[in-house]
Amino acid sequence: MRYEEWVKGVPEEIVSDSLWKMKAYRIALFVAELGWYDVTKLMQDRRTLCLADQLYRALGSIGANLAEGYSRGSAKDRARFYEYALGSARESRDWYFKGRYVLGECVTEHRLKLLTQIVRLLLTMIPQQRYRTLRDEETIYDVIPENLENLLNDIPLPQ
Repeated sequence: MRYEEWVKGVPEEIVSDSLWKMKAYRIALFVAELGWYDVTKLMQDRRTLCLADQLYRALGSIGANLAEGYSRGSAKDRARFYEYALGSARESRDWYFKGRYVLGECVTEHRLKLLTQIVRLLLTMIPQQRYRTLRDEETIYDVIPENLENLLNDIPLPQ
């Protein structure tokens, strides 16, 4: 599956909403779609059954919180929900890392990078809403997504 192909299948009711203009939201929906295949693979191994549930919930929460935050009237409320989405994106990376033995290195690395793109975007969006700086002490995130096109078009799926 490629991103462009996936976009063609997104219902008009979603694409025509102004929320669709938000890059982080589009990527969040896409990574949740990919997560469906990953969770299906994780559920085949009893050791990762609970992990699969947690991962799918975290992935779904990213887009859901972006959608809810986007609909809030105040910048402070929007920032709060964008922070929830940030937490869910980081949680999703954690679950992917824990499922790496079942999903494989290629799939795991791809999903971690895609989720990191969402984290980067949110670390830019949140301060714009809060009018303050939000930063990670240890990690420097480049605001310009590197190789985002590759991440959206060269999609490994679990075997």
